[in-house]
Amino acid sequence: MYRRILGSVYDKEKENLRILTNKEIYASVKIPTVIETVRLNRLCWFGHVQRMEENRIAKRVLYMNWGTTRWRGTPRNRWQDEVRTDGRIVGGEWWQEKVHSREEWKKLLRTARNRRVLYMSME
Repeated sequence: MYRRILGSVYDKEKENLRILTNKEIYASVKIPTVIETVRLNRLCWFGHVQRMEENRIAKRVLYMNWGTTRWRGTPRNRWQDEVRTDGRIVGGEWWQEKVHSREEWKKLLRTARNRRVLYMSME
Protein backbone atom coordinates (compact mmCIF):
# COMPACT_ATOMS: atom_id res chain seq x y z
CA MET A 1 0.00 0.00 0.00
CA TYR A 2 2.78 2.42 0.92
CA ARG A 3 4.61 1.62 -2.30
CA ARG A 4 1.55 2.71 -4.21
CA ILE A 5 1.11 5.88 -2.15
CA LEU A 6 4.75 6.92 -2.36
CA GLY A 7 4.91 6.11 -6.04
CA SER A 8 8.02 5.62 -8.13
CA VAL A 9 11.21 7.66 -7.88
CA TYR A 10 13.48 9.06 -10.52
CA ASP A 11 16.93 7.48 -10.43
CA LYS A 12 19.49 10.05 -11.60
CA GLU A 13 22.25 7.51 -12.17
CA LYS A 14 20.24 5.27 -14.46
CA GLU A 15 18.06 8.12 -15.72
CA ASN A 16 14.77 6.27 -15.33
CA LEU A 17 11.93 5.70 -12.90
CA ARG A 18 12.19 2.90 -10.40
CA ILE A 19 10.09 1.40 -7.65
CA LEU A 20 11.10 2.04 -4.03
CA THR A 21 12.70 -0.86 -2.18
CA ASN A 22 11.27 -2.18 1.08
CA LYS A 23 14.18 -0.69 2.99
CA GLU A 24 13.48 2.77 1.57
CA ILE A 25 9.76 2.49 2.30
CA TYR A 26 10.28 1.45 5.94
CA ALA A 27 12.81 4.26 6.41
CA SER A 28 10.49 6.93 5.05
CA VAL A 29 7.24 5.77 6.64
CA LYS A 30 8.79 4.78 10.01
CA ILE A 31 6.46 1.86 10.69
CA PRO A 32 7.69 -1.34 12.33
CA THR A 33 8.56 -4.20 10.03
CA VAL A 34 6.84 -7.56 10.30
CA ILE A 35 9.94 -8.96 12.01
CA GLU A 36 9.89 -6.20 14.64
CA THR A 37 6.21 -6.73 15.30
CA VAL A 38 6.61 -10.49 15.72
CA ARG A 39 9.59 -10.05 18.06
CA LEU A 40 7.83 -7.46 20.23
CA ASN A 41 4.67 -9.58 20.44
CA ARG A 42 6.77 -12.62 21.36
CA LEU A 43 8.43 -10.71 24.20
CA CYS A 44 5.09 -9.31 25.33
CA TRP A 45 3.59 -12.80 25.53
CA PHE A 46 6.67 -14.13 27.31
CA GLY A 47 6.35 -11.45 29.99
CA HIS A 48 2.67 -12.26 30.39
CA VAL A 49 3.36 -15.98 30.84
CA GLN A 50 6.26 -15.37 33.24
CA ARG A 51 4.00 -13.42 35.59
CA MET A 52 1.40 -16.20 35.65
CA GLU A 53 0.96 -18.59 38.55
CA GLU A 54 2.98 -21.80 38.41
CA ASN A 55 -0.04 -24.08 37.94
CA ARG A 56 -1.37 -22.33 34.79
CA ILE A 57 -1.26 -24.42 31.62
CA ALA A 58 0.62 -21.87 29.51
CA LYS A 59 3.45 -21.63 32.03
CA ARG A 60 3.67 -25.39 32.46
CA VAL A 61 3.84 -25.91 28.70
CA LEU A 62 6.53 -23.23 28.34
CA TYR A 63 8.87 -25.12 30.67
CA MET A 64 7.76 -28.63 29.81
CA ASN A 65 10.48 -31.13 28.95
CA TRP A 66 9.20 -33.29 26.14
CA GLY A 67 11.69 -36.07 26.86
CA THR A 68 12.55 -36.64 23.22
CA THR A 69 15.83 -36.24 21.43
CA ARG A 70 16.29 -33.60 18.80
CA TRP A 71 17.21 -34.36 15.19
CA ARG A 72 20.81 -34.63 14.13
CA GLY A 73 22.62 -31.71 12.59
CA THR A 74 22.07 -28.07 13.38
CA PRO A 75 19.03 -27.89 15.64
CA ARG A 76 16.14 -25.63 14.77
CA ASN A 77 15.64 -22.72 17.10
CA ARG A 78 13.01 -23.25 19.74
CA TRP A 79 10.60 -20.55 20.80
CA GLN A 80 12.57 -20.01 24.02
CA ASP A 81 15.82 -19.59 22.07
CA GLU A 82 14.24 -16.80 20.03
CA VAL A 83 12.85 -15.14 23.16
CA ARG A 84 16.26 -15.31 24.80
CA THR A 85 17.88 -13.67 21.77
CA ASP A 86 15.24 -10.94 21.57
CA GLY A 87 15.47 -10.31 25.31
CA ARG A 88 19.22 -9.80 25.13
CA ILE A 89 18.80 -7.34 22.26
CA VAL A 90 16.17 -5.35 24.15
CA GLY A 91 17.35 -5.43 27.74
CA GLY A 92 20.95 -6.55 27.83
CA GLU A 93 22.06 -9.23 30.26
CA TRP A 94 19.56 -8.39 33.02
CA TRP A 95 16.39 -8.56 30.92
CA GLN A 96 14.93 -11.58 32.77
CA GLU A 97 14.85 -9.74 36.08
CA LYS A 98 12.64 -7.02 34.59
CA VAL A 99 9.99 -9.52 33.46
CA HIS A 100 8.50 -9.96 36.92
CA SER A 101 7.69 -6.26 37.29
CA ARG A 102 4.94 -5.45 34.82
CA GLU A 103 5.66 -1.70 34.76
CA GLU A 104 9.38 -2.19 34.09
CA TRP A 105 8.65 -4.78 31.39
CA LYS A 106 6.16 -2.53 29.62
CA LYS A 107 8.63 0.35 29.83
CA LEU A 108 11.38 -1.82 28.34
CA LEU A 109 9.17 -2.95 25.46
CA ARG A 110 7.94 0.59 24.86
CA THR A 111 11.49 1.93 24.57
CA ALA A 112 12.40 -0.98 22.27
CA ARG A 113 9.42 -0.14 20.07
CA ASN A 114 10.19 3.58 19.99
CA ARG A 115 13.92 3.22 19.40
CA ARG A 116 13.42 0.36 16.95
CA VAL A 117 15.97 -1.75 18.79
CA LEU A 118 14.71 -4.97 17.24
CA TYR A 119 15.09 -3.59 13.73
CA MET A 120 16.74 -6.12 11.49
CA SER A 121 18.15 -4.76 8.27
CA MET A 122 16.47 -6.19 5.20
CA GLU A 123 19.12 -7.36 2.78
